[in-house]
Amino acid sequence: MNGAQTSNVQTTGVLPGIGKGSFLTDGGIETSLIFHQGIDLPHFAAVTLLQTPEGRDALKTYYQPYLDIAAEAGTGFVLESPTWRASPDWADKLGISKRNMADLNRAAINLMSDLRMGFAGSGKTVISGNIGPRGDGYDPGALMSPDEATDYHRFQTEIFARTAANLVTGVTINNAPEAVGIIRAAQLASIPCALAFTVETDGRLPTGQPLGEAIDQVDGETGSYAAYFMISCAHPDHFRDQIEQGGAWVSRIGGLRANASRLSHAELDEAEELDDGDPEEFGLLHRELADLLPNLRVLGGCCGTDHRHVEQACRNRVAA
Repeated sequence: MNGAQTSNVQTTGVLPGIGKGSFLTDGGIETSLIFHQGIDLPHFAAVTLLQTPEGRDALKTYYQPYLDIAAEAGTGFVLESPTWRASPDWADKLGISKRNMADLNRAAINLMSDLRMGFAGSGKTVISGNIGPRGDGYDPGALMSPDEATDYHRFQTEIFARTAANLVTGVTINNAPEAVGIIRAAQLASIPCALAFTVETDGRLPTGQPLGEAIDQVDGETGSYAAYFMISCAHPDHFRDQIEQGGAWVSRIGGLRANASRLSHAELDEAEELDDGDPEEFGLLHRELADLLPNLRVLGGCCGTDHRHVEQACRNRVAA
């Protein structure tokens, strides 16, 4: 694929098919299900819950408080599907056939559609097909080439493109070549795409690459096809300095899904108890970040966060 192909996707600040405005999304779905609802998730794969009526009910219970917060605040909502670990390699690890995993990806979007129909707020809703990294979210491991990543991630992007999903979002992506592959796969499937990088405590990707450099590289190799970028799975303190240094890339940040904890990825990997931080402080930090990010539109959370954190971030974003 020609990486210099011109983007046909709307610019940052405009969610595909929806327009401008403020949007919320959910928090740390896996940590919430495990630590708050007491549900066992093999390999952190929330998609497995779609296999039973009880599991689907648990997912609805998880999403509903976030939708209620958005309805009360008058914001829109991005319904991010529980498909972070629903790609072929993870299907193998979970003992699920590729065909059945494809069915689960479709079932996830159907569940998001049901939730959208029940949304009582005045804001608009967006359905996003969530795509996670091929490997560990914290460790880039053996890097794929962009072409290899494109081939791998076409499994989910092509499924989502034939559903009610408005876009796909690559979440906790820890290296630039895989980000390029996800975006190219979305481009081939003719579906809009957002891309959320994760960073370490120094604000750099786990590969050591500065965040801004990674965004510039990915835009350069994909014709700026991504509708916007996000930062995910890192505490605000971990990436604020990078944002304060500025650069044109800052205008490409359209969303945040931060961690509740200041612990590093290595420390979180070893933690046996949930560190949910301080929801009020979490909200105040987002007010400060909003002043630095002119195109910030989507607010949610990642590891350790729940509806309390998102509610505080929402309150402070509105106040800003």
